[in-house]
Formats: sequence, structure tokens, C-alpha cells
Amino acid sequence: MIVSERSGAASPTVSLSDMIEGRAELGGESQLRLTDYVEEIVASGFPAIRGLPPRARRVQLDGYLTRLFERDLPEATGVTARRPASLRAWLSAYAAATSTTASLEAIRAAATPGAADPPSKVTTLRYRDWLTSMWLLDPVPAWRPPGAPLRRLIAAPKHHVADPALAARLLGVGARDLRDGQGRTILGQGPLLGALFESLCAMSVRVIAQSLDARVSHLRTQRGEREVDLIVEGDGGRVVGIEVKLTATVDAADVKNLHWLRSELGAQVRDLVVLTTGSQAYRRADGVAVVPLALLGP
Repeated sequence: MIVSERSGAASPTVSLSDMIEGRAELGGESQLRLTDYVEEIVASGFPAIRGLPPRARRVQLDGYLTRLFERDLPEATGVTARRPASLRAWLSAYAAATSTTASLEAIRAAATPGAADPPSKVTTLRYRDWLTSMWLLDPVPAWRPPGAPLRRLIAAPKHHVADPALAARLLGVGARDLRDGQGRTILGQGPLLGALFESLCAMSVRVIAQSLDARVSHLRTQRGEREVDLIVEGDGGRVVGIEVKLTATVDAADVKNLHWLRSELGAQVRDLVVLTTGSQAYRRADGVAVVPLALLGP
């Protein structure tokens, strides 16, 4: 479920389809605030789980992960993990890499810090492939469009678990921990709350884009000077660039990479968007749309 479907606070008022066509009208007000988005992260998008009391939700999410390792994975792949604890440790490290392009080697090292007998590279590649086949890993691929003027773009995907609530459970953090600033992404690249909010945004955008037969990627230059969190590409190469900001307000620094994208691709870019935790959807004087996540719909 996307956030606008599950929050119940407001109906979506901003259409991603209209943005792809370059004719989006902005308006509407969301009642959700930062604390509500934190709750949305830990509540999960699973309809049968999100309505439960917090403790019951945690039990269900933990049970889902245990069942995945002990039953679903062997049944689906014919493979039984010989070291289930090692597999879970690797997946927890992957969850800590949410919304980053950390290398698989960095994830392997984070999964077994100081271990005398860490899993081999081949084994961790198998972990990735198994968990992707089970739809537990849902990375956002890098955008490298053929024939585009952009150069020196990385090919590494951005790491995401299928639901940010599962990432939070793997890392043992709840709503209070996230509100208090507990937890950081792998290699200390940023606060965990920001990474999980981006994952929540990515999940919503991808579900909406799928209904529109659009594709979602991310963009990052090799040295990291430029980065756009999400690129939505419709038919005919029409592009919407999306930045995610864990804030209710947007300033010039927040939109500089979006303007760079437009300067590089010109009319191919149909709209530029910042998804926020704010209350109002509006368009800045520079043309960038500012949209609370809860107001984004098909």
C-alpha cells in the first residue's frame, strides 16, 4: 500500500501521471507530520499487519522474517541456508545500507565485523540473489539511459528492503528510536530515519509508477557530486526528477541537483519534485513542485 492509501489523512491531490505529461496542478493539504511518517515507516504497508497494535505488529514482522528463512526460502529455491544466523546478519547489514549505494563488500564487512570466519563473497552473492528472488530485496536500479548527454554515472543500485518496516525490525529500532535519532546507515553515511523515509517514498513512487507503466531509477555521478533520488521515466523518454527531503520546508540547496538535471536534459524533463513531510503542495517560483508524500497519487 502506498502512503496515500494507508494514511487516511487525505486523498491524494497530486498526480504522478500528470507530472509525467508535464501538466500537473498542485494543491491540497496533508494532516500528516514527521511523527506520523515515522509511524508509517514502522507500521508497514502490509494490510493484514498495519492495523494491529504495535507489539502485535512487531511479532508479526519478526515471524514473517523467521518464516522466510526457515520455510519460504527452502521451498522457493530448494536451498536451505546452512548458517541462518549468518544470512540474517547479512540481511540486517543490507537493511543498514538502505537508500545508499554501499558496495556488497561493505555490506559483507558490516555483517560480520571482526569475525574470524566471515561468509565468502560467493556466499553473500547467493544471499542477495535468494532474497531478491523472494522479493525481500527491492533495489532501485541506476539510471543510465542510452543516448542521453549525461556522463560518468554509476551503475550501482540503491539498496532497499521491500518494506521499510522490515528494515526497522531487522535493525531493532522502533518509532521512538527513530524520532530520537537512533541508528545510522552503513558506514555512517546518514541518519537512519532519513534513509527509511526515502525508502518509504521510493516504495510509494514505484507502486504508483508501475500502475502507469513507468520506470523508476536513481541517478548518481561517479564522484557523488550530483545525485537525484528517484527518476521516473515514462514513454517517449519523459522524465520526472524527484528528491526526497525529511523536512517540511524546502530551500535552494534542496533543489540544486534537480535544476542541474533540467539543464542537462532540457525538455525531456517534464517536472521536478521534492517529496517532503510538510503539509501543503505548491510550486516554487523556480518551477519545482513541493509535495507532501501523503498527497502523491497516480
